[in-house]
Amino acid sequence: MKINGNEIRPGNIIEHDGGLWVAVKTAHVKPGKGGAFAQVELKNLRNGTKLNERFRSADKVERVRLEQKDQQFLYETDGMLTFMDSETFEQIALPADLLGDRRPFLQDGMTVVVEYHEEEALSMQLPEKVVCTIEETEPVVKGQTAANSYKPATLDNGVRITVPPFVGTGEQVVVNTETFEYVERA
Repeated sequence: MKINGNEIRPGNIIEHDGGLWVAVKTAHVKPGKGGAFAQVELKNLRNGTKLNERFRSADKVERVRLEQKDQQFLYETDGMLTFMDSETFEQIALPADLLGDRRPFLQDGMTVVVEYHEEEALSMQLPEKVVCTIEETEPVVKGQTAANSYKPATLDNGVRITVPPFVGTGEQVVVNTETFEYVERA
């Protein structure tokens, strides 16, 4: 589907310079001289390189729609994650680096959304919130209030986050997988 250059929004996937790119940031600029344009920061879906590009409203770009499939995580071997399609029960192995730094939040049996472009897996989305257990944190201090004071904690998957002072070791908490932040007690 062709769209105008000024219609690109963050999250849109476009075909540009022979590659697939996701728009990370967009800013519309109206200089004092000359026509307006959209300044777009693009990230390559295949190799992760970034690119800043200007698109005028007259420029046409191809917007790509990715096919999304629910896949259930089964196991990991040699850096490859094995998933099962929830509808066809077909198994597929995908590289663990598709998840990047969110890899520790992937749990056994978890259902993730894998985005495909012509049978090629390009990205993986974890559920927005996951339940983790606090492995180690400072002890609870009596009388301390939760007024904007957070303490460091290590989760059972090795990720370090900050939690409110009333959360103790061994407690289960809900963590946002996008921002790596404490949300609430489980």
